[in-house]
Amino acid sequence: MSFAGRRGIMAAGATAIILGGIAMTGTAHAQECDTVVFSDPQWTDITSTNALTGVVLEALGYEQKVETISVPVTFEMLGAGEVDVFQGNWMPAQQKFVDAANEKGGIENLGVNLKGAKFTLAVPEYVAAAGIKSFADLGAHAEEFDHKIYGIEPGAPANQLIQKMIDSGDFGLEGWELVESSEQAMLAQAKRLERGKDWIVFLAWAPHPMNNQFDLTYLEGGDEYFGPNYGGADVYTLVRGDFAKACPNVGKLLDNVSFTLDMENTMMGLIINDGMAPNDAATKLLKEDPSVLDAWLEGVTTKDGGDGLAAVKEALGV
Repeated sequence: MSFAGRRGIMAAGATAIILGGIAMTGTAHAQECDTVVFSDPQWTDITSTNALTGVVLEALGYEQKVETISVPVTFEMLGAGEVDVFQGNWMPAQQKFVDAANEKGGIENLGVNLKGAKFTLAVPEYVAAAGIKSFADLGAHAEEFDHKIYGIEPGAPANQLIQKMIDSGDFGLEGWELVESSEQAMLAQAKRLERGKDWIVFLAWAPHPMNNQFDLTYLEGGDEYFGPNYGGADVYTLVRGDFAKACPNVGKLLDNVSFTLDMENTMMGLIINDGMAPNDAATKLLKEDPSVLDAWLEGVTTKDGGDGLAAVKEALGV
């Protein structure tokens, strides 16, 4: 699932069915520090961060259990104490879910795990070099863009924003066409046009491996539609309200763990493009750059109280 589609999907899903499935096992797991229950809304970025954290957790002697749960249900389960960890709290987009969970039972925010996420329109660097740096530059170059903006799957909230821009005539976009397709089809079209140095403007976001595959320029000036700072967001780690107190060693690890856009772009590329299993991709990434472990494992022991950093490095063979 792409980040671009998630803002409107957060409230969707078969909530009753998922709640029933989790309720049978969630409470028992949530009370055991030995097994740490993570939520994954099936976003590749969160699958990636869960795997990176999980590889470290398991090397310390813990078990990670990942539940596939929609965002609304994740917050309900955190508030009810039936899920332990969510590493995908995109803010400010999820503020209403945070507020609702705090009203019901409380969650704890352990801080930012990723800075600099973004989501807006972008163009290839050669188009930016020709003077297209802002939404306001698009209208005067309709012919070069073939009057088209490329979006993602039909019905996605991001597409609705683009269509609203076109319908309102903002940025001189009267008469332009929104081209709806899958994320993969959109990126394939961008790749085809890039080969011939043809112009294209399309939805882009980070983290995503597209940022390694293309030389992109994110457009300025779309704050009214996508939000400030290029549709910017910070991503936070949340835990159930009593988790850090009940499981202080794991809580310390979760508090320490943070990621970079480059790390997540690379990790997602291993999963999406290379077909690697998430834990295999995480192991590969950490073996290639174990330097992050020093900060992640500061003040963290194994489950039995041993040297956490030494144990993880030994498990990884570094």
